[in-house]
Amino acid sequence: MAKNPNNRLERWEVAIIKAMIATPPRKNDQDILAYFTRPTRSINHGRIKDIRDRKTHTGIAPASAEELAAFLEAWPNVDGNGLHLIGDELLIKAREAMLHAVQGFNNPRAHFKSEVFIVTAVIAWTYLMHAHFKRVGVDYRHRDRRTGDVLKTRHGADKHWELEHCLGDAACPLDEAAKANLKFLIEIRHEIEHQMTRRIDDLISAKLQACCLNFNAALKAMFGAEYGLDRELGLALQFAGIAKSQRDLLLKETDLPAHLIAAHTAYEDGLPEAVIRDPKYAYRVAYVERSVNSKGKADQVIEFIRPDSAEGQEIARVLVKESERKKYKPKDIIELMQREGHPDFRGSSRLQPARASTPLESGRR
Repeated sequence: MAKNPNNRLERWEVAIIKAMIATPPRKNDQDILAYFTRPTRSINHGRIKDIRDRKTHTGIAPASAEELAAFLEAWPNVDGNGLHLIGDELLIKAREAMLHAVQGFNNPRAHFKSEVFIVTAVIAWTYLMHAHFKRVGVDYRHRDRRTGDVLKTRHGADKHWELEHCLGDAACPLDEAAKANLKFLIEIRHEIEHQMTRRIDDLISAKLQACCLNFNAALKAMFGAEYGLDRELGLALQFAGIAKSQRDLLLKETDLPAHLIAAHTAYEDGLPEAVIRDPKYAYRVAYVERSVNSKGKADQVIEFIRPDSAEGQEIARVLVKESERKKYKPKDIIELMQREGHPDFRGSSRLQPARASTPLESGRR
């Protein structure tokens, strides 16, 4: 079995261990080991013995008495999930950033929901990828292509990979649909960083939900089910439902920026149909109002119905019949108009092609 590169001591930890060895009362190797092992990292007690016998880390000086005292005072220095605030900092911040993204989106008083979610979720995913790469021993720092030197920020820190670079690395464990979802959100983030947006929540909500589910699944697959976010947030309650007529009216009055529509359509035009339909790319849930025939079901806010069941197939048939319409690209519209007897029709600079193909508008044609 290959050695896990994550199961190694940091330089500052070696310094603390040396100070513990030299400071009374005497602690044996197993006593010292207890301070440095945790669920996300397993250290063999032989590493402590090697330090004591001066077989390893001979160039690292012992920590000062003050540094040792500060370490012992803060120990165990873990969060509520048992993650070490220093050693597991990337994982802790990844989880916290995604929770902030979801909480911000679910805030009923917020009007900047999707924008805040996307920016914060990209940070969460970046930290999660960095934590994964650190765990498997991948150097996620940018390097000069000619010299191989680590690139630095203008303040002298190592320059780490951005999320898009992480997704392109061979060690990225995500599948193509999950990557496509994140690349889409990155495209939208580029737009919202530099231009104001108007009510894009409905346009991309399926992508945001998929992003949440993908993050939780990746988090548990990489680090363990005990660190999942399933129990952190419950179902968001609301005060009133929205009838279809109300929703159609809201969507009709939505003034979506042309640059976002264009970015949305341009990105999806290059995706395979299988990826677009994959719930890891865009997760859609249909809410169907219905009466119940038992007392137990009356207490359930949500009931999950298998799509391959008779009831699930009937619901899908009704939904598709009610809202699904054929989507046209700009070139399709031009060809159709010419076949209909308008050979001179070529479109115009005012034509906004994305509006002819966006799924959001397809339901109201």
